[in-house]
Amino acid sequence: MASVPTAPIVATGLVGGYLVARETGVRPLGGAVLGACGLVAGRTWLRTAGPATTAVLSALYLGGFGASHPLSKKLGPWPSVLGVAAVSATASWLLADRKASR
Repeated sequence: MASVPTAPIVATGLVGGYLVARETGVRPLGGAVLGACGLVAGRTWLRTAGPATTAVLSALYLGGFGASHPLSKKLGPWPSVLGVAAVSATASWLLADRKASR
């Protein structure tokens, strides 16, 4: 079974979740996007990279979401969201996707 690259899923979850919450004004809807993408990525990480890497990447994904809030006060919302999405997606590629594509 071919592995789905998780880096774009992670970026979509963080950026898409923010965008949906911002544009609709319904924060739980943005959270649903964040959660759905996190579940898809997490299942893929577990299958391709194992439980320890899944725990690290999950913590980074959720930690990035949490960190984007205080960062947005210093950097602005878009730089904050794009920054944490870039870090999370890069980590996902380095720790899971790159290994799965070999």
